[in-house]
Amino acid sequence: MDHWGGGGGKPDTISKNSKHPFEGRNFGGGKREEVKGTRVFGSGYPYGADNRSTIAGRPFPFGAWPLYWDQNFMEGDEYGPKYDAIRPGGFIVSVPLRTTIEHFNVTNEEVYYAIGDRESLLLLMVSFVTWCHVTPVWPSRFDPSSPNTTIKLENVLQYFRASSLALASPAYNNTFARASISDANVSTPLPESMEYSPFRRCVDDVAEKASAIVGEPLIHSSAHPSRDGILIGSFLILVGVGLLIGGGFLLVACEVGETVFHYRFQLQKRLYGDPCIRSRVAAERRTEIRYEDYP
Repeated sequence: MDHWGGGGGKPDTISKNSKHPFEGRNFGGGKREEVKGTRVFGSGYPYGADNRSTIAGRPFPFGAWPLYWDQNFMEGDEYGPKYDAIRPGGFIVSVPLRTTIEHFNVTNEEVYYAIGDRESLLLLMVSFVTWCHVTPVWPSRFDPSSPNTTIKLENVLQYFRASSLALASPAYNNTFARASISDANVSTPLPESMEYSPFRRCVDDVAEKASAIVGEPLIHSSAHPSRDGILIGSFLILVGVGLLIGGGFLLVACEVGETVFHYRFQLQKRLYGDPCIRSRVAAERRTEIRYEDYP
């Protein structure tokens, strides 16, 4: 999964006879410009969404599984809590997105929530803090199927990445959320204060451009530790220390993390420009990287 990556490429298939619950389904191939969906659950699929009445049986064009909601909405229980242990990126979490009046003209009531898998939101928080001046906080476990949850299906402002990531607000109520599955263009309009909010637009833009998606494979060597693991681990250490000694250090840690990820992305772009390297990486991907090995 690539933070800020462009995605694309040819979809792969989860190996059959792998005992993975979704063996035989395609994953990958989705491009960055196809990440953004609508306010309708089940949107944001570049392929494999011919039946709009259900998300069951669909592929994973960006690598992540879709969210699920209460009452087995659109048969989403197929991806429910029984499979949290193997959900790519970890179990579903939510994180509140707040900023301060020093950066945006906001009120105390203007708060949004990002919902998605744990690892995706940890990476996104780096970009939210850097680009939108979000107050950094840890994500918390989120059960979309619970009737007592703060965020409900009707509160979603925008889905991304084949409905595996969402932005929501308790101040918004989409009365068409459970009735518009046949028409992705039907939804309750956003309040003007929310529609034209620079802060909302900022977090929306970051979620679209920075969410982790399956893309060009990394050059892999068993002789070296995972560079992604080192980067993410180092960032989490910085975050932990920052929480202990103050928010100012945490902001610096997030900015450093963002710079590292951008450098890594630019390095990959240069490497993949070499056709010999691209060919070798593609061969390694087919033989060494299997979807069912993750997370």
